[in-house]
Amino acid sequence: MSTTDAREAIEQLRLYFAPLATRQGILARKALGQPAPDDEALAHRLIDRMRAETRADGSVAGGVIATVWRAHELLDLGCGAEQSDWGRVMGWVLERQGKPGSFSEGCTPARHSYRACEHFISGFFSPAPPAHRIAPVMLPNGKVYRAEPAARFAVSCLALRAALRGGLTDRVAIERHTVSLVHLQNRWDECDGYFATDVIVAAVHALAYVTGPRRKEVPQLAAVLAANQAEDGTWPKADLFHTTEALLAIGTAEARAVLRRAAPALLARQRTDGSFGSTAQQERALIALRALIWVEQEG
Repeated sequence: MSTTDAREAIEQLRLYFAPLATRQGILARKALGQPAPDDEALAHRLIDRMRAETRADGSVAGGVIATVWRAHELLDLGCGAEQSDWGRVMGWVLERQGKPGSFSEGCTPARHSYRACEHFISGFFSPAPPAHRIAPVMLPNGKVYRAEPAARFAVSCLALRAALRGGLTDRVAIERHTVSLVHLQNRWDECDGYFATDVIVAAVHALAYVTGPRRKEVPQLAAVLAANQAEDGTWPKADLFHTTEALLAIGTAEARAVLRRAAPALLARQRTDGSFGSTAQQERALIALRALIWVEQEG
């Protein structure tokens, strides 16, 4: 990837995001170092709208993914974990932790042999009761999980990310979920494909937000993704944008090296309007913008 190619793609994205009065527009302009004069006021208006959309129990229309994502959106717009808007939404999410239907619930001979059952892992969030099928589910970044166990795993990791971003690391159940992902991470090489690459990406993305003593394990996360990367920079069994977003969260030199190899694949997918398709259009454009800015800075 040439520096010129990256800069041209970034310029297209600048033009794409310039008029957007959305969360993604605010974050894109911030990443470019070109905030609009009214972006701060716009952020407050968006938060006010989200507050009005939040039900008394903390949930929002659209179910568990929409509610978990709302916690992320509020953090992105500057509504910190100490504020009641975020706390109300996250309170609803935390009530789902350890409930029937979580990925860690139950045991089969296969799961037990991989230590991926309730005897070894815990703290996962339940997106729905076990009798209620949730798959296929689409994450806000456009990644679709079609298998039921993978969908439940990914939703739980999305919730854990919100908790870790919000600083809820001192909660026992959050620590259990984190430890469970570390436990699984240490066994991925031994599991002979039991965990699909896109499931591993979901776990890696959550672990990217760990703090304290476990932070020393973060550089290893990029190596996990590098090991599954194809020669063209993509991931044959994982979504390019989902994996790119995880690498951005890791944020290490090792992650940037992996992302630099993926940059040509991102550039090849850009459309003339600056976006990357109609699926999760603004979110994927934001992911690509952040990635291209990061790798372009290295050059």
